Amino acid sequence: MTNPDTHAAAVMPPNAAPGPAGRRKLLFLVTEDWYFWSHRLPVARAARTAGFEVVVATRVQAHGERIRDEGFVLRALAWRRCDALIGAYRAIWEIARLYRAEQPDLVHHIALKSVLFGGIASRLAFIGSPDAPAVIDAIMGFGSGFSHASFAARLRQQMLGLCLLFTAHRRCRWVTVQNADDHAVLVGAGMDPDRVTVIRGSGVDLSHFLPLPDPGSPIVTVALVSRMLREKGVLDAVAAIRLLRQRGLAIELLLAGPTDPDNRGHLTVELMASLCEAPGIAWLGPVADVRTVWRRAAIAILPSTYGEGAPKALLEAAACARPIVATDVPGCREVVRSGQTGILVPPRDIIRLAEAIAVLAGDAASRTRMGRAGRAMVEKDFSEQRVARETLEIYQSALRERAALG
Repeated sequence: MTNPDTHAAAVMPPNAAPGPAGRRKLLFLVTEDWYFWSHRLPVARAARTAGFEVVVATRVQAHGERIRDEGFVLRALAWRRCDALIGAYRAIWEIARLYRAEQPDLVHHIALKSVLFGGIASRLAFIGSPDAPAVIDAIMGFGSGFSHASFAARLRQQMLGLCLLFTAHRRCRWVTVQNADDHAVLVGAGMDPDRVTVIRGSGVDLSHFLPLPDPGSPIVTVALVSRMLREKGVLDAVAAIRLLRQRGLAIELLLAGPTDPDNRGHLTVELMASLCEAPGIAWLGPVADVRTVWRRAAIAILPSTYGEGAPKALLEAAACARPIVATDVPGCREVVRSGQTGILVPPRDIIRLAEAIAVLAGDAASRTRMGRAGRAMVEKDFSEQRVARETLEIYQSALRERAALG
């Protein structure tokens, strides 16, 4: 398997030679250290090989030592994803102070909160300064507020556009999204389409996630891998499996992932335990190696009720040759080509969800065909190497523009 760092060398930014002297400084702003580790590590490694000094600014919980062991500089932040107004004010000033101290050449804001807070902080830190960094804003999905065609959703989109335009520097700023739906949202909100680039997903390690044979068990196992949130469709998945078991199908559901108390839609440990009191439902909690789930499960599901970016859990399932049942929302439909790699169903439609699961549970040949198609799709479009290469090309363009503007 080709190392992603090999591709990075082909798109080395100007003056970014390896070694301590003269290196460009790249700062990642991420809300949580676990998210950097799970979603941005391949790009950060590629940037390091391309000659960048990499700084990671994030709330540090469980992955601080791992990040330092990679040779990255770690800057701990006190913010939380659900900060109230005072917490937001403090977080923005903390980030602004960090930017002034670090003087990065390039800042990569990861996900919507980092984009908004980091954008304001960058303006405060570098107002009127020719040393303002180039900025890459990575939108990883818009969530429930932007997933519908209602008047309220359209109003939120316009408000988002105004916020993004306000936080933007007039120079050296690029935006990346993970799917065509989110690209359309930003352009519709007033962003320059030439400044918005689709980079599909965070990348999958294809040498780690290899195709697995169908378990072939008489009881078909379905798995949902995600944080345990209402918006991820956990309760809908449980309801669909209960319905199918009531109809006599030999089927069970594995729920794999942690709770997330910082998220307003989190499901408590007590509620998760109560869900598992019914036969055929099991919650595994956090799973260190998700391949153990796909060795047991024949079908992947994600009944998300809001727009995703390009769900990494589904891409990993597809890499393991698992067919997918997911809702027809932004991001999920980027991964699931209905009838080819899986089946799309309307969000919040438990009956249709159950029917789609039943179709795949009763047809091993279709599961195998869709699993192979999913693996081929990930190899073509969603590898770590491709994501790293495309991201470093954006870095290169941003730094060239910054150098030209002086």
